[in-house]
Amino acid sequence: MSDDKTKQGTDRRFVAAGEDYEVRHFADRHGISIDQAQKLIDEHGNSREKLDQAARAIKA
Repeated sequence: MSDDKTKQGTDRRFVAAGEDYEVRHFADRHGISIDQAQKLIDEHGNSREKLDQAARAIKA
C-alpha cells in the first residue's frame, strides 16, 4: 500500500504527547522543563500553534 500524499505535512501541526522525544524537543525549544511542557499539552491539547503561544506566555 502506498502512502497517501494528500496527508503530508499535517503531523507538524501537532505535538505527539505520547512520544517522549517530541515532548522533550518542545520543552528544549522553548527553554521550559519537560513537566511544564507536559502540563501545557494536558491543558491546551496538542496543537503546536496553541502550545507555542502558551510556552511563550510562561517565559514572559
